[in-house]
Amino acid sequence: MSKEEDTGMEEDTSPQQQPNEEAPVNDVVIIDPDTYELDLTHGRILKLQNFEPLTRIERLYLRWNFIKKIENLSMLVTLQELELYDNQIRKIENLDALVNLQILDLSFNKIKVIEGLENLVNLQKLFLSSNKIVKIENISHLKSLTLLELGDNKIKDIENLGGLSNLKYLYMGKNKLSKIANLDSLPNLTSLSLQSNRITKIENLEALPQLDEIYLSENNITEIENLEQNTALETLDLAQNKISVIGNVSHLTELTEFWLNDNRIADWKYVEALKENKSLKTVYLEHNPVADDPAYRRKLKMFIPSLTQIDATLCV
Repeated sequence: MSKEEDTGMEEDTSPQQQPNEEAPVNDVVIIDPDTYELDLTHGRILKLQNFEPLTRIERLYLRWNFIKKIENLSMLVTLQELELYDNQIRKIENLDALVNLQILDLSFNKIKVIEGLENLVNLQKLFLSSNKIVKIENISHLKSLTLLELGDNKIKDIENLGGLSNLKYLYMGKNKLSKIANLDSLPNLTSLSLQSNRITKIENLEALPQLDEIYLSENNITEIENLEQNTALETLDLAQNKISVIGNVSHLTELTEFWLNDNRIADWKYVEALKENKSLKTVYLEHNPVADDPAYRRKLKMFIPSLTQIDATLCV
């Protein structure tokens, strides 16, 4: 996977749409009451209503509307996926009857508190990015949860994740985190994204032996350390930090993607040390002092013969 590919972290900060009072509002018209999927994206819907005929619905998409309140959905007990991305919702509520829900997307709303999920015990994926959430809470009962997206909020601490033993993907980029902590209860975690925070130290990852992706770009990290137990790592993203030495990675025998662009690597001896990582395919080192060397690409390929990509360019 190249650095440009989507890693699952939603960092889109585009402004939410505003309703045009003169534009017609779409009153929901149910064409087929037996439908399993209904897409009302960009429907200019102001209110959730008129869903009573949908007795078999499993997937309901309501992206990019003007909905302010979650309501009038209690009859949709067959619903498995509900998408309310980019609306004007301020509170998670009135979802108690949706006990079969597996995917809930409330990203790009105005939610401040995680609540109202008590009955959603079958939930597997929860998307709450780009809201105004300040605290992780009221989710420890979601035993089936495999993905939790909390990027672009105002969260200061990683906490209250106990009970989420099946969680595989945790995305908390663009928050106000200063420390990696309280992840010991997530033994099955495979992907961790903490990009664009205030983290200064790689730590407290010992209890995550299955972790194969770590995204820590745009922080204040100065040293690569404390990855001894994370031997399953395939992708390590430390771009845009303050690292001057490449070290403590030779044991990562599965590492294929190493992103260290926009750091302070000035000595080629640290780059040469990467030859021990026999599985390495992609390295990003642009915008480091070593990248100013006219023979930059040739030297990289010489030191690490396994490379197939240097920065954004494939090796010839």
